[in-house]
Amino acid sequence: MRYSLSVPRKLTTPDNLSELDSVLFELASFRYLLRKFIRFSEGAARRAGVTPQQHQLMLGIAGFTGSGTATVSELAEFLQERHHSVVGLIDRAVLGGLVRREADPSDRRVVVISLTARGRSILRQLSMQHREEVDRLRSELLRFAQLGTAAQAHVMHADHSSDKEDHSSTTRL
Repeated sequence: MRYSLSVPRKLTTPDNLSELDSVLFELASFRYLLRKFIRFSEGAARRAGVTPQQHQLMLGIAGFTGSGTATVSELAEFLQERHHSVVGLIDRAVLGGLVRREADPSDRRVVVISLTARGRSILRQLSMQHREEVDRLRSELLRFAQLGTAAQAHVMHADHSSDKEDHSSTTRL
């Protein structure tokens, strides 16, 4: 599902924004782009035959530690989920042939999760799609940032102009 890249007309005229309005505009714009990316990511994962959570799990395994493997605790941190919830997600991903679990050879109490060939293939496909979407959204984020910066500059200029007026009227007395 694609969304329009156009910005509502009201948001493209930041000249009359206060400092708070400018901050709110930047935060809302950023949150809007995050949500667009999340929606894209969820749809891409489903089209690839995995759940969005499985996609995030595979991404965490492949990229979070830099080693291509991860422990349950590392994945819980990456996913910002509770340990037992991640164990359930791993169980379902093992059943789906996406990941494997093995005891750490140096500490048999630790379980190490890695991707299967199927998991790597799906993650590669999704990662290429996501890189393209990030590139597309980056330009949109920059456009929003420029609008916010223009509004902030206008606010700062207006603040300094009123300071000069106040100062000049004080010196006349």
